[in-house]
Amino acid sequence: MDTHTKNRKAYLIGSGIASLSAAAYLIKEGGFQGENIILFEELEKFGGSLDAGGDPAKGYSMRGGRMFEEKFNCTYDLLAFIPSISDPGKSAKDELMDFHQEFFWNDKARLVADGEIVNVSDLGFSERDRLDLVKLCATPEKFLEDKKITDVFHPQFFESNFWFIWCTTFAFEPWHSAIEFKRYCLRFTHLFSTIDTMSGIYRTQFNQYDAMVRPIVKWLGSFGVQLQTGVEVTDVEIAATGKERVAKSLTYLKGGRENKVELAETDLLFITNGTMTANSSTGSNGEAPILQTEKTGSNWKLWQKLAARYEDFGNPAKFCSHIEESKWESFTVTAKDSTFFDLLEKFSGSEAGKGGLVTLKDSNWLLTVVLNHQPHFYEQPKDVWIWWGYGLFPDKQGNFVKKKMSECTGEEILSEVLSHLHFTKEAAHILATSNTIPVMMPYITSQFMPRKVSDRPNVIPARAGNFAFIGQYVEIPDDVVFTVEYSVRAAQIAVFGLLDLDREVSPFYKGQHDPGILLDALKMLHRK
Repeated sequence: MDTHTKNRKAYLIGSGIASLSAAAYLIKEGGFQGENIILFEELEKFGGSLDAGGDPAKGYSMRGGRMFEEKFNCTYDLLAFIPSISDPGKSAKDELMDFHQEFFWNDKARLVADGEIVNVSDLGFSERDRLDLVKLCATPEKFLEDKKITDVFHPQFFESNFWFIWCTTFAFEPWHSAIEFKRYCLRFTHLFSTIDTMSGIYRTQFNQYDAMVRPIVKWLGSFGVQLQTGVEVTDVEIAATGKERVAKSLTYLKGGRENKVELAETDLLFITNGTMTANSSTGSNGEAPILQTEKTGSNWKLWQKLAARYEDFGNPAKFCSHIEESKWESFTVTAKDSTFFDLLEKFSGSEAGKGGLVTLKDSNWLLTVVLNHQPHFYEQPKDVWIWWGYGLFPDKQGNFVKKKMSECTGEEILSEVLSHLHFTKEAAHILATSNTIPVMMPYITSQFMPRKVSDRPNVIPARAGNFAFIGQYVEIPDDVVFTVEYSVRAAQIAVFGLLDLDREVSPFYKGQHDPGILLDALKMLHRK
C-alpha cells in the first residue's frame, strides 16, 4: 500500500490516549494528511479516561491519575515529539523527565494505621507467600485462565504489608485476574526493591489531561486533524474480501441523526473497544454520586455487537457484566488554603509532590490519598490547593462516618479521611474551606476481571486488512493494562502493522530476565 496517498483516510472511534496516539503516528510515521484523519468522540471532551477539569468556584475534578516509570518506552517515544504545555520549545517527554529529577517520590508514610505510620521495612511475607508468588510467576497463562488472585494465594497473603502496598498502587482487588496480577509482577520486577518508597514511580508535572491530552490534541490540530465530538458510532460493517476481512463502512449518530461513512479500499479504521470510565457519575460536596448501570457506553455496545458476529473479536461480557467487582470511587479536593497540605506534609515527612501515595490501611473503604505538586492543573490559581484520593471498597461502611462510601457526600468522605489521620483539631476548618467532588466509576477496573486470553481481541485480528482494535481491552502479550503505556503500544502495533511500516514497535522491557534485578527482588521478598 502507498502510505503517502493524499486521499487516503483514517477513522478512529474514541478519543482516548490510544486514538490520539494512533492519529499522531499516522502523521509522523505514516505520512497521512492531517485533514484525512477523523476522530469520532461520543462525549464533548477529548482524552477518554485521561480527564480533568473544573475551576476554583465549582471545584476541580479528575477521575484518576496514571503513574509512569522509566521503562514506558512507547509512551516516551510518543511524548518525545509532542511540545509540552508549559514550554513549546520543550517536548512533553522532557517536561516529564525534568519534573521527575526535582520531584521524585520517596514515600515515608506509605501505610498508615490508627493515625500512625506503619513500618513497612517488613513486607509481611510468609514462606508460603514467597513460594506462591514465585509459582504464580512461573505458571503459563493457559493454566491461569478465569482464575482469581484469591485462587493462587492463601488468605494470609492479603493481610501482608506487601499486598496493601501493591493493591493500592495498581488498584487490584482480591477477586481480580491472576493473569493480570502475574503480568504486573513480571512487568514491574525492577520496581520490587523500591515498592515501599515508590521511588521508581514517575509522574507528570500536571494532571494527565493537561500534561498529555491537551498537548497532543493541539499538535494534531496544527495538522488539521478532524476531532469531532458528540458522535456515537453504532455499527461497523466488516466483509470478507478474498483472503482479507475489510471494514467497509461505519454508522454513527450525531445530533439524533444517523449517518453512514463508506470506507475506500485504502482507508483505515481504528476501534476503541470498551472504556474503563463509561457511565462515571459525579457527586458534589453535598451529594453522593449515583451509580449508573442502565447502559454501558457506545464503545462497549459497539464491541458487544461486533463480538457477536466474530468469535475472535473477544468477549466483552467478561469485563462489563460485573459492576460490583469492577467499580470503585475517587474524589478530588479543592481547598482554599494549605492547611491539609501543611498537616500531611508534617505527618508524612515529605513535601507535596514527593511523598507518593498514603494508604489508610485500617480504613474499611481502603482509602488512599496523595498530595500532588502544586499547581496540578495548568491554570490553577496560586491560592488554591488540589489533592486526590480513592477508595477500593466503596460499599463497605465507614469507620467513622457510618455509611457506605458510595452513599456519602464529598464532605462526608473528607471527614472520614481526616478522622483516620487524626486531624481532628483542624477538621472543622478543613471541611469549611474544602470542596470535595466524588466520582463513582462502574467499570474502572473492569480490565482486571478474570478472563481467558481469547476474551480480548488481537490489536490486528487475523486477516484484518484495514482495521484494528486499540485501547485497554486488546490483547498484547506480557504488557499490563491500566497504564498509558498499554494504549500507546496498541496504537503503535496498529499503525505500524496496518501500514506495513519499516518501523519496529518500541522495545518491551523485561527486567525479570536481568540477574541483578532478580537478586534485588529476591532480597525484597526476604526483607525483615
